[in-house]
Amino acid sequence: MDSQSVRTADTVPAATRGFDAGKEGKGRNRFIVTDTLGLLLAVHVVSARIQDRDGAKRPLLWTRLDHPGVTKIWADQGFAGRLVQWVTEILSRDLEIVRKDPDQRGFQVQPKRWAVERTFSWLTAHRRLARDYETSPARSETMIRWAMIGVMVRRLNRVGPACRAGRRPLTRGSA
Repeated sequence: MDSQSVRTADTVPAATRGFDAGKEGKGRNRFIVTDTLGLLLAVHVVSARIQDRDGAKRPLLWTRLDHPGVTKIWADQGFAGRLVQWVTEILSRDLEIVRKDPDQRGFQVQPKRWAVERTFSWLTAHRRLARDYETSPARSETMIRWAMIGVMVRRLNRVGPACRAGRRPLTRGSA
């Protein structure tokens, strides 16, 4: 589970957007829960003024109801505190906070959390999701689900191994 702050267009009503003091930006927060393959289990879009611990409750509840087999959830340090106790007592699930190494300098991939970060990367690759243009948070959630449907269809339709479009690396024997 993770959240992403995204800027909103000027057409988005002020009531559905806010200021995220931690990331110093105006917009909305997207909360997603994915499986270990990075496929979307739950999504929730709220104003950026909502704290991570508060905005996470609804997608965690939906995950509990829609996917009862999910018993362990990994999240970053922004979700630590009362949320861990709430998940344990109310949802009867295990929320494990993945903490970074205290000696870490710069960016490093965090174990168990790279799947959700990769999903955000897939979503942001869709131009419509690079910024939030939707007037309603529910429409934003629908656009995220629509983008994930596209990701899954491309996976199902793929014949060979996954590769990026563009220039191919040279192989031995080719000019």
